[in-house]
Amino acid sequence: MAALGWLTPRRRSATARSVLAGEASAEAARKSSQEAQETPQVADREPEFPVIGDDKAAAFFDLDNTVMQGAALFHFGRGLYKRKFFETRDLAKFAWQQAWFRLAGVEDPEHMQDARDSALSIVKGHRVAELESIGEEIYDEYMADRIWPGTRALAQAHLDAGQKVWLVTAAPVEIAQVIARRLGLTGALGTVAESVDGIYTGKLVGEPLHGPAKAEAVRALAATEGLDLSRCAAYSDSHNDIPMLSLVGHPYAINPDAKLRKHAREKDWRLRDYRTGRKAAKVGIPAAAGVGAVAGGTAAAIALSRRRR
Repeated sequence: MAALGWLTPRRRSATARSVLAGEASAEAARKSSQEAQETPQVADREPEFPVIGDDKAAAFFDLDNTVMQGAALFHFGRGLYKRKFFETRDLAKFAWQQAWFRLAGVEDPEHMQDARDSALSIVKGHRVAELESIGEEIYDEYMADRIWPGTRALAQAHLDAGQKVWLVTAAPVEIAQVIARRLGLTGALGTVAESVDGIYTGKLVGEPLHGPAKAEAVRALAATEGLDLSRCAAYSDSHNDIPMLSLVGHPYAINPDAKLRKHAREKDWRLRDYRTGRKAAKVGIPAAAGVGAVAGGTAAAIALSRRRR
C-alpha cells in the first residue's frame, strides 16, 4: 500500500497568504468570465449597424432578385393573364423572360424594356384603382412566397432601429407600394405610368426608374426627408444599381450578379447571398440546361392555360 501513497492527497495547512491568493485568483477569474459574456471582444465583432435611433439614416432596397426571387413585373403579368388581361402568346413571352432572368441572374435590358412595353399596353384604359386592388391579390398569389427571408431580416433590422426603409425599383410604383406595405416598409419608389382622370394612358411619366434614375430618386428623397446619405444603406443584386449603391455610406451586394460581385470586392463592400445551389461565384449555368428549363417552363405555362379554357 505504501507504493500507492502518492495517490493519496497530502494534507497541508494553508497559510493566510495562500488563502488570500486563492480567493483573489478565483475572484479575478469570475470577473473576467462575466465581462467576456457581457462584452464580446472588439476584434471579433463589427461596429453596431444599423445604428439605433439614427434618424438621419435610412435604407434603400432594390426589389427584383434582392428582396424577391425573380422580377415583380413578370409575376404581375402572370396575375393579369389569369384575369384575362391578355392572350396566351403574351404569357409565353412573359414566361420566357422570367425564366431567363431567374436562371441567368441578371437583367437583360431588351427583356425588361419589352416587359415594360407589354405591361403598359396591357393596362392602357384601365383604372389605377382597379390595378391597385388587383395588385394586392397578385402579391398573395405569386409574390408572398418569393420574398428572401435573409433580405427581409435586413430590412426589419433597420425598422427595429427606428429607421425608414424604402423599396427602389423599376417595377410600377403601384405594385412596389403594395409590396412595401405588405412587408411593413415605409414606402416605395417605382416607375410611374401616366394616368388621366385615374385611367392609364399607356405611357410613362419620364423614364423607367432604372440605373442612374434610381440614384437620382434616392438623392431627391434623401433631401426631402433630411437624410445624411453617408449614414444610409442600400442593397441590390445588380451592377445596374452601382450608382445607387455608391451614393450611400453602407452599400450591400445582395445575391450579386458577376459584375456587381467583382465591383463589390474591389470596393470592399459587404456581400450577402441567400440563394441555394449557386452561390453567385459563378452565376451562369450550362447553356443546354438553361434552354431546357426555359422551354419546359414555357410549355408548362401554355399547357396550363389550355386546360383552364
